[in-house]
Amino acid sequence: MARSDVQLMLDVKAGDEQSIELLLRKYRTPLVNFLCRMVRDSAVAEDLAQEVFLRVYLARKEYAPSAKFTTWMFRIATNLALNSVRDNRNRQMEISMDRAVDIGDDERPAMEVQDLTPTVEQYLIARSRSEMILRAIDALPEKQRAAVLLHKYQELDYDEIARILDCSESALKSLLFRAYETLRTALAPLLNAEKVSSNAPWRM
Repeated sequence: MARSDVQLMLDVKAGDEQSIELLLRKYRTPLVNFLCRMVRDSAVAEDLAQEVFLRVYLARKEYAPSAKFTTWMFRIATNLALNSVRDNRNRQMEISMDRAVDIGDDERPAMEVQDLTPTVEQYLIARSRSEMILRAIDALPEKQRAAVLLHKYQELDYDEIARILDCSESALKSLLFRAYETLRTALAPLLNAEKVSSNAPWRM
């Protein structure tokens, strides 16, 4: 019978080294994906994911199953990601206060799984849509971005996300409402374009 995350972590606490490997194997991909969307740098995301599991391991003696393992893990990951984003912003400001940074499409890290569509046109449309969504999420304030990623991509419930972000559920709902309203406004041109396209007489 498969052990739960809590049992695995309790086994790690008791000295079972293999259990941390099982947890790492189970959560490495979703953790890296979350961190990659937060910091927009795959190499940094890989490093942060290793740091998350190192901190989990180092804190094993103090672990108490008062919350889900994923809540604890993503709280560590979110704090590390927010610090990384802020540190990176500060470094960029120190490097240049007056240089406009213009990142072309080819220079943006590939965050989405490639969509193997049958035509070049469909591929470009899908890529453009994905890029627009990612840019809109990327433009959100850090805490709103974390809330959206945890809610939309990790599919965690309100209670878990509130614990991760260290806020009440009502505060979280307000945070998500503001974030989704901002995204709805930012993505309105995309939604309108898709609506027009779906009504086009040449569309099959």
